Amino acid sequence: MKVSIVIPCRNESAHIERCLRSIFQQEIDPSRLEIIVADGMSDDGTRLILNRLAVEDRRLKVVDNPDLTVSAGLNAAIRASGGPVVIRMDAHTEYAPDYIRQCLDILEETGADNVGGPWIPRSEGYMGLAIAAAFQSFFGVGAARGHNPKYEGAIDTVYLGCWRRELFDRIGFFDEELVRNQDDEFNLRIVRSGGRVWQSPRIRSWYRPRASLHDLFRQYLQYGYWKVRVIQKHHIPASIRHLIPAGFVILLILLVVTAPFGLLPAYGLVSVLATYAMCTVIASTLAAARHGVRLLPALPIVFACYHFSYGFGFLRGVWDFHVRGHASPFAKDLTRWKRE
Repeated sequence: MKVSIVIPCRNESAHIERCLRSIFQQEIDPSRLEIIVADGMSDDGTRLILNRLAVEDRRLKVVDNPDLTVSAGLNAAIRASGGPVVIRMDAHTEYAPDYIRQCLDILEETGADNVGGPWIPRSEGYMGLAIAAAFQSFFGVGAARGHNPKYEGAIDTVYLGCWRRELFDRIGFFDEELVRNQDDEFNLRIVRSGGRVWQSPRIRSWYRPRASLHDLFRQYLQYGYWKVRVIQKHHIPASIRHLIPAGFVILLILLVVTAPFGLLPAYGLVSVLATYAMCTVIASTLAAARHGVRLLPALPIVFACYHFSYGFGFLRGVWDFHVRGHASPFAKDLTRWKRE
């Protein structure tokens, strides 16, 4: 049975060759693999690397992704594939040598519609390590089971994914309107159609998160913004973990605006900020104890970046999609996906 590996990418000259060579060396019969990379019109030399590797290994095929978004790239790669099983892999993720084999085994053993492993970060550099540490904290990203490296079982969404090709004929492809959250929305359709999404710690990979606060803020601003569109599209209530950052931002804005006009909002503002600071210090201390004491000074800033970017993005999404009725020029910057 042939397996199709699909990879959306743009401007990945620093990482794409290492990613592809790790796929070439996976513990699986080489003749079973085909690899389709959807390139988002890279201008940093990525395409030259892809063309060279495609000549070196005929299993690699490169297709264009002129829309530049991840969802459009995934769809282009999937449509160009021919295997009955499709596995998504990304250039910024490191994979265990048995990653593909375990995906196939878990898919067969569970009968699930989508299988994948936990979303575990691995980073370098001081700020990158702090961002990765906060990524694994309950305070940073909520009680998402996908961040638990030991969890095995049914789940609402899973990192990357492995699917039977027939699934796309049944529920459709990735929603190309969504710049972010296309995985969440696709997995939601699986579950709503009566299917199952399954996570197994046997499927091992290590995600490389953003390495700067600027990139992290932009990423989670997008996550919050497009989560609103997913909720609106499917008429589902938001999870409490999606609402807390936006509610916190609204509360702060109201208190800041009203604080000059009375003692009660002024005390409220001080109390809310003091409570948040205390929670941040506790969470930072716990994360530093686990990942390195030297990260402690940066962790409060990183936690705030996660929370405020997602909260602001969610609120802007509510304004655009529920009040204005469509995405605004604010979103145009988000529709040109690239990994910086």
